[in-house]
Amino acid sequence: MDDQKKITGYVHSLESFGSVDGPGVRYVIFLSGCAMRCQFCHNPDTWQMKTGMEYTADELLEKACRYRSYWGSKGGITVSGGEPLLQIDFLTELFRKAKKLGIHTTLDTSGNPYTEEGPWYEKWEELMKYTDLVMLDIKHIDEEQHKILTGCTNKNILAMARKLSDMGVSMWIRHVLVPERNDRDDYLHRLADFIATLKTVERVEVLPYHTLGIFKWENLHIDYPLKGINPPTKERIENAEKILGAGTQ
Repeated sequence: MDDQKKITGYVHSLESFGSVDGPGVRYVIFLSGCAMRCQFCHNPDTWQMKTGMEYTADELLEKACRYRSYWGSKGGITVSGGEPLLQIDFLTELFRKAKKLGIHTTLDTSGNPYTEEGPWYEKWEELMKYTDLVMLDIKHIDEEQHKILTGCTNKNILAMARKLSDMGVSMWIRHVLVPERNDRDDYLHRLADFIATLKTVERVEVLPYHTLGIFKWENLHIDYPLKGINPPTKERIENAEKILGAGTQ
């Protein structure tokens, strides 16, 4: 394969010892680019795709495999972002080569690019052949509130969750708990009801909203939309965990 035809991906950053991005110890690859504009985003510096470093799949796997001895039987690689599905060709190439090496693959996604129309869906089906686990971040169960929170619909995201369930793909569901946005019991119960319809959910995680990324918005000269909203209290976090059945299903 000549250099012109090599598939490359734009990578925002790399983490050698990820402990919260899937089972075991993970080598985490954060890809650049995201079309969502979540009000609570703590990585707005990942929004632009071509601000990242370019890598081939082979280059990344060579880096990752240096840490393979730490992964044990559960670890592997996780691709996060940004939104990895925006770089689906590169992602598929990376996971296909990883599986040839016997590496456990996890995709951390918000599902935003998902569609069941045209050639993209065929690419997605191909990607799923090489994906051991999907960590799906559902931002809000309510369609209109999801648009306010992220600038985007959630219909295709929920459709993706159903499809993963039908295909038998293992899932972890993640939910960022944001006061004054999605931390209402009726929303949480609706989300719990939706999760209960999915057959392959192994784990549910509640991620408390935090303000650690505000300085990035300031550095990028973007107004931070959640000014004045504090992280959820311990009680509200525990409440959400109880309603959603957080932990292993």
